[in-house]
Amino acid sequence: MVKKAPRRTAERILEVTLELFNLFGEPNVSTTLISAELGISPGNLYYHYPAKDELINSLFDRYERALGELLNASDGVRNVEDAWFFMHTLFELIWQYRFLYRDLNDLLSKNRRLETHFQWVLKNKTRSVKSLLDGMSRAGAMSIDSREVESTATSMVVLLTYWLSFEYVRDPRNALEPANAQSALLRGAHHVLSLLVPYLEPGQRKHLQTLAAAYGNPVSSPA
Repeated sequence: MVKKAPRRTAERILEVTLELFNLFGEPNVSTTLISAELGISPGNLYYHYPAKDELINSLFDRYERALGELLNASDGVRNVEDAWFFMHTLFELIWQYRFLYRDLNDLLSKNRRLETHFQWVLKNKTRSVKSLLDGMSRAGAMSIDSREVESTATSMVVLLTYWLSFEYVRDPRNALEPANAQSALLRGAHHVLSLLVPYLEPGQRKHLQTLAAAYGNPVSSPA
């Protein structure tokens, strides 16, 4: 049997760890369980990742890099269609690393590096959302008072950050199962974008309603 290269083994460890963290939650997954799932000895696991925090940090680094690239795409959002695609793609990435969000407060309380880096995540999400609002405003898709941009962007980031926690609390046994991913992501994108309804131009508001209804999430128009 050909031996796997160390780099491939390290990557496989991260892949399986991510699956287990997403399935059971990080606090409920031990390094013993990870090594057993991989069919390797605990010593082999420790050779690549001497502590559980190193597994968490490595997964977070991957997420952080992917997130940084995706958030830059907000500069190209000009209308509701663009915003819908952007938000859904963002939620797909969050879903891919959903253990970070389900166990966020617990993780931050135990991991100083994660605590400081997640401040970057929040700042860059906010910057990205402000860019989205600016792009849509300049393109004539919406009209928002500059004094409302900060609070609107913050509200959108709060929903982005805690949506999966809400889904989990609402239905702990089923919400974060892979079979429910698509509906959870669509609901999240819908609720984030519904914050823009009061500011959208009539045609754009109608288009958002059409998109939401098509995916089973009707948006109510303001009176």
